[in-house]
Amino acid sequence: MYRWSILGGVVLATWLFGPWVPVLALASLAHPRVRDVVRPARAWRGLGIIAALGLIAAALVVVIPDGWLPLPPGAGTLMAPTYVGRAALDHPVRGLDLPQHPRLSRDGSGWAGPTGDRPQVRSAWYGLEECAHLARSSSGSLVGLCDRGSGSVLRLIDPDSLRSTGSLELPHPGDRGCGSSFFLDDRDRAMVGTSDRRILTVETRKGLRIDSGVDLTDIVPADDCLVALMPTWDRSRRVWFVTQEGRVGIAGGSRPKILELGARVTSSFAVDQHAAYVVTVDALYRLSVDGQGRPRIDWVKPYDRGTTPTVLPGDLVAVTDNTEPRMHLVFLRRSTGEEVCGVPVFEGGQSATDNSPVAVGPASVVVENGAGYTGPQSTLFGMTTPGGMARVDLVNGRCKVAWTADVDAPSSVPHVSRRTGLVYAITKRSSYAGVSAWYLSAIDVASGRVMFGVRIGLGLLANADHSGVTLTPDGSAYAATLGGLVRVKDR
Repeated sequence: MYRWSILGGVVLATWLFGPWVPVLALASLAHPRVRDVVRPARAWRGLGIIAALGLIAAALVVVIPDGWLPLPPGAGTLMAPTYVGRAALDHPVRGLDLPQHPRLSRDGSGWAGPTGDRPQVRSAWYGLEECAHLARSSSGSLVGLCDRGSGSVLRLIDPDSLRSTGSLELPHPGDRGCGSSFFLDDRDRAMVGTSDRRILTVETRKGLRIDSGVDLTDIVPADDCLVALMPTWDRSRRVWFVTQEGRVGIAGGSRPKILELGARVTSSFAVDQHAAYVVTVDALYRLSVDGQGRPRIDWVKPYDRGTTPTVLPGDLVAVTDNTEPRMHLVFLRRSTGEEVCGVPVFEGGQSATDNSPVAVGPASVVVENGAGYTGPQSTLFGMTTPGGMARVDLVNGRCKVAWTADVDAPSSVPHVSRRTGLVYAITKRSSYAGVSAWYLSAIDVASGRVMFGVRIGLGLLANADHSGVTLTPDGSAYAATLGGLVRVKDR
């Protein structure tokens, strides 16, 4: 009984103070007096029982309906503050008057996110399933494309309880280097590009039901796969699609048309009223639709492994590169591809990103530094990456770094609220105690000041791992993590 009390104390101390507690406890067994009291053989047996109970608890996620349990508590709850900073006042972003894509659901940038006024956090555990792509339907439900490692599943999710109210398994014929992709259109239909090279139209208003599909197996080879989809702006309701091996096509109406760019594509793309902007590993392309409904190249700008472009007002498109020793943010003319200006951001040898710039003004973007993030293992035991977030402005034909914020968002896709004037991202604080604490942080667009951060979870399962922040009209911010979903809303 005494030894069980010791083991229970170690477990409790780990939850309170962090993952170094069991390491120190094991190290203490090197002392003879400790071994005499604990008797390592029995201690190991007790630890095995605790581990087995942990596995049973994890297995319950398979049995209990998805999202009915909160994310499990991580280690070190007393070593990381639950809230930092203070509530922010609204400072609306002016001049960012990009029109809403008429064939997409609302992107949420015009809605207010939380301002840090006594925020509440709710979470839902989905095992090891990350719903990295979220969209809000006109009825208020969330539609999520979730990756469970062994395949993808499309889910309807209640926005309050975060529980799954419907699911649809998607084809998964094997790992080809990319999974499924989707968008939610203005009719609440999920357009899903599957890993077996099809585009499915899924109705979401009364459950999830496949309405129709486009088979691309005749024009997309078996060693290729879909990277991203986006709808055209016109009433034809055609869909742009891009494949990993650099095939760009248009589906809808007659047989899909395709154009081969001859270089790999590793990120999504952007569209405006007239064109699509696609980045390969060595160039940025503007593509439009010719009179026969085929994609054509308007211009091409050689570039070094750029990320997803961001369309801005005033004939601008912004993109980052990953050149050495410093990443650059570059503004180009949408109409011609002419470079307007470029500027390096962050420190030499410590700058890179996988995310597109975030438009925060008519000629201003915020870019996140993801250098050093090579996967969830990069942030275990309190470790962090170099981090940083910077705003770049185009002023009188020149690029200027307006501010650089000391905040680490190693694996998060930031999102701006034009109404509050805040950029939201999932961030991480460094910890010598080895505690991996994750926060929804809000950065002021005007000054770069981190206004507040609210803790959303501890440990591996709270890592956002390349998922974005989604805003809804009631002021909620949703984030997908490696273990499920989190909602933050002012009280």
